[in-house]
Amino acid sequence: MNHIGRDGIAVLPAAPEATRNRDVLYPYRQDSDFRYLTGFEEPDAVAVFVPEREQGEYILFSRERDPQRETWEGRTVGQAAVVSDYGADDAFPIDDIDEILPGLMEGRAKVFCAMGADSDFDHRLIGWVNALRQRARAGVKAPLEYVSLEHVVHEMRLVKSKAEIATMREAGHITAAAHARLLSVIRPGLKEYEIEAELLYDFRRHNGEPAYPIIAGAGANACVLHYIANQAELAAGDLILIDAGIERDGYAADITRTLPINGKFSDAQRAIYSLVLDAQEAALATLRPGEHWNAGHQAATEVLVAGLIDLGLIDGPVSAALEQGEYRRYFMHRTGHWLGMDVHDVGDYKVDGHWRELEPGMVLTVEPGLYIAPGSPVEACWQGIGVRIEDNCVITRDGYENLTQAAPKTIDAIEQAMSKGGL
Repeated sequence: MNHIGRDGIAVLPAAPEATRNRDVLYPYRQDSDFRYLTGFEEPDAVAVFVPEREQGEYILFSRERDPQRETWEGRTVGQAAVVSDYGADDAFPIDDIDEILPGLMEGRAKVFCAMGADSDFDHRLIGWVNALRQRARAGVKAPLEYVSLEHVVHEMRLVKSKAEIATMREAGHITAAAHARLLSVIRPGLKEYEIEAELLYDFRRHNGEPAYPIIAGAGANACVLHYIANQAELAAGDLILIDAGIERDGYAADITRTLPINGKFSDAQRAIYSLVLDAQEAALATLRPGEHWNAGHQAATEVLVAGLIDLGLIDGPVSAALEQGEYRRYFMHRTGHWLGMDVHDVGDYKVDGHWRELEPGMVLTVEPGLYIAPGSPVEACWQGIGVRIEDNCVITRDGYENLTQAAPKTIDAIEQAMSKGGL
């Protein structure tokens, strides 16, 4: 409200429903910005914020209660509960928005909105504004400017509150426990989709769902960064890379662990895994307020490059290898991303051309990796090895808290647990 100002109005629609096939809809997932501001999870809704409006600053349009529809689809919140349970100052049926919203915009100079996110709603919004402009001769003052609402909301979302961090801590603990349980499950002969099913079980029994499609890449499939086919068989002597996180109460976890399918790392696998783990530790050591976002990536990359040179997988020296970028054949992504309501959460990584400084309340992943795909110009013992290790960290006043450290990741911890059938 303070940012919008008394000459502005913010209008934000809920996410539309999406058809899966024919008359079947995908499970509904609310727009993250809309849920962040309202907590409201139904479709067919529009939130309106009108600073200093005497009759109420926060208005929510939503579905009316309809006994016939509720027989098929379940209970609708309705306007009374929107006020009592969701904190709106006033609530109206969504079918009345054409009559009411233009009046709320009248006299306001700016409309804050997410223009471009929903083309159908964009056309409706423009239509309401144009209708007001056509009444200018009657003394009606219409908004003259559309302003991005995302920039305002995304900066708010970037720094989490204590309540948000508590929710993400719970999501991290549930996901870490699910990954830890896999140490007693994984064995040769299983299919990748069976590993996916184990994670789905843990997520659903904690009233959550996957925050993104689960990656369970065995053998060379681990070298495909966003592999989600999950159809192959787990073979003895291979690694399996598992990237999965729960979404719970609207917030995501995002953990990756790489495990030996037969419970024991080979010499080559051990060398690559140790290198990636060292790189992650180097990146984690940079996490503190005031350090810039890219410091972790720089630290991890330097460790990986030096290690690749020592193993004979690329040519040195380190300075030349960093400049020439040959290492990108095996490490082609950044070392992390923001995490929150979206797994790749909102927030600028640079401000005024400079890497953003970390602040308490920011949550990010730390996930270096190496991917030596079949056909790479190295000895056969290295080919087909893909390793990524990923944790979720919240920046604190004096450093960071690892929300997902309970998922085993040292070689000794993994091998000992798998030799005993799990933790």
